[in-house]
Amino acid sequence: MNRIIGIDYGKKRVGLAVTDPLQLFATALDTVAAHEAIAYLIRYAQQQPVERWVVGYPKKLNNTPAQAAPDVDAFLKHLRTAFPAVPVTLADERFTSRMALQAMIDGGLKKKARRNKATIDKISAVIILQGYLDARNRATN
Repeated sequence: MNRIIGIDYGKKRVGLAVTDPLQLFATALDTVAAHEAIAYLIRYAQQQPVERWVVGYPKKLNNTPAQAAPDVDAFLKHLRTAFPAVPVTLADERFTSRMALQAMIDGGLKKKARRNKATIDKISAVIILQGYLDARNRATN
């Protein structure tokens, strides 16, 4: 099976996660600078076929787009231009950074390690992608 990539887009950094070949679980892939994200994804897709992008979309509690939404929209435009045949699914990214920080605490990471925003972005991408996989599996069962 092809891979599914989870993306937590930020103005400075982009957290990336990837599925295993059977698309059962998500694992952290990398964190890259935002201006290098599309080039990184192009290189990755040349090595591993990508079936779908799952992109975290920022929303407010009232379900309207958050302040960062225009930045994500611009990224989505570039992503769709670079990969016109690969579908994009938007996923609600509310609270993923908090969930990532809590996962780091629960995993026993020291305070200094938890300050690394690149790690938080990667874990947020895993949470976004795993949420998509779990919802997809619930829908098919």
